[in-house]
Amino acid sequence: MPLTLASIQALLFRVHGRLYAVPLASVAEITRITDAEIHRVDNHEVFQLREQVLTLVRLDKLGPHAVTERAKRLFVIVIGSGGRRFGLAVDSLMGEEELVIKPLEDQLVTSPLVSGASILGDGTVVLILNVSAVISHLSRIPAVGAIA
Repeated sequence: MPLTLASIQALLFRVHGRLYAVPLASVAEITRITDAEIHRVDNHEVFQLREQVLTLVRLDKLGPHAVTERAKRLFVIVIGSGGRRFGLAVDSLMGEEELVIKPLEDQLVTSPLVSGASILGDGTVVLILNVSAVISHLSRIPAVGAIA
């Protein structure tokens, strides 16, 4: 048993059947959008939320095996950190939960975009997104700067 354990309040969600979590402190809001509200700017998907244009991040596109199946309406978790905001497209929301973070040591699932994992009471493994790594990944994408 480790001497120190890190725990976080997290929002759980599913993308293509896999369970993920993001720290609740990083969640600015949750909204729903349709395919018609998604636009392409410089080969990146964006959507307008009130007066702001946000980059839409799809976890399936960040991984090595991109999935192209799309839902008509999807949930978008708006993540804010360090003055940068983006929308994270998810299939379904699973609720909030306090998670104990376990570092990943298995080379099969390690990714710079995942900071750790947790195991729910029923044995389900939850991958915890590293919000700063996702924002760093987005920083390599030129800022949108256009109003749709």
